Amino acid sequence: MAYTQQDLLDAGVHFGHLTRKWNPRMAPYIFMEQNGIHIIDLKKTESKLEEAKAAARNIAKSGRRVLFVATKKQAKEIVATEAQRAGMPFVTERWLGGMLTNFQTVRRSIKRMQVIDRMANDGTFERINKKERLMLDREKVKLSRVLGGIEDMTKLPGALFIIDIKREHLAVSEALRLGIPTFGLVDTNSDPTVVDFAIPGNDDASKSIHLIASELADAILEGTNERRREKQNDEERKNKEEKEEGLEA
Repeated sequence: MAYTQQDLLDAGVHFGHLTRKWNPRMAPYIFMEQNGIHIIDLKKTESKLEEAKAAARNIAKSGRRVLFVATKKQAKEIVATEAQRAGMPFVTERWLGGMLTNFQTVRRSIKRMQVIDRMANDGTFERINKKERLMLDREKVKLSRVLGGIEDMTKLPGALFIIDIKREHLAVSEALRLGIPTFGLVDTNSDPTVVDFAIPGNDDASKSIHLIASELADAILEGTNERRREKQNDEERKNKEEKEEGLEA
């Protein structure tokens, strides 16, 4: 565990929403009320975060990918950075309806974006008129903004990690429909039961978002590295066995 309860406290993970905006299903994770604001029990946060990290590590170790999702202003850059650090896909601009449930259509849009990119690099743009070039440039920018983070995601992800599950309800519902596991940073105004791994915490403060996202990214990296080491060991063992068989022959 790379963090302490003091780190959670310093990041403001314990600050929930106004008491009048709470979701009663968050009651088990609320420590107290202070000045009209719910205070989250950081012991519960720590426990749930460790549980989520263990699951994320196993998913990455199995070779599956975790899609990071966060479209709120204060989370976008943080989540994109942590997803890229972990080598995972991300959505930070807008969740397109059907991004998972109609994934083949989304893949066609990604291929269209890649075609335009090739046209810009192979000299095709030089052979078309200025108006067509401008239209293609605009189309590419639009597609890249929405789909750039999932360009190399060739199949459905193994799980979703979501900041603010209430805001990203479309992502949650699509994952649920497809049976894809979900991890979520869940504030006191949300229903923690709609995700598989709810991490109770402040989903508005950038420090809180960064701490939780970086911990999940670290866990995913650990799982990926474990998988790489195991594959390397298997390959070395296989080569050794083949060499021994050759000597015996």
